[in-house]
Amino acid sequence: MSNEILAEIEASGGRRVMGTAMLGLTGCLLVYVAVAAPPSPAWLVFLLAVGAAALWLAVRMWQATVHRIELTAEELRCSDGQVIAKVADIEAIDRGFFAFKPSNGFLIRTRAQGSKVWMPGLWWRAGRRIGIGGVTPGSQGKAMSEILAAMLAQRSQ
Repeated sequence: MSNEILAEIEASGGRRVMGTAMLGLTGCLLVYVAVAAPPSPAWLVFLLAVGAAALWLAVRMWQATVHRIELTAEELRCSDGQVIAKVADIEAIDRGFFAFKPSNGFLIRTRAQGSKVWMPGLWWRAGRRIGIGGVTPGSQGKAMSEILAAMLAQRSQ
């Protein structure tokens, strides 16, 4: 019963392609501008560095969005087996308009600090804060956050 998946979030094929294509195109354009019309040396290094970073990010996003996020009664986990957070450790969920959260997602605050992890387009963790979302559908993120909020409300009673 505890391994039953209550909700899951995954990036659709179209969102994966659009997100990585936009980053890849940005990287290619920056590298092209740097090579085709070389500016001053400082700008050349800047364009090449930002272009390479965008290309690297596109590859990382493509690799990360193949996974999905699963919510069970006991934990929030990635489909690669990595535990994102234990439900018992979650203090609060922030879905507000002005929250520092991923697109189409929500923010979780936990009691214990975790290591820094970044799965571009899917989720990230920095200290006690976990951001869920990115190139994922908003409906899935909203459903998962609602279920988590209900679990937290039930736990506090």
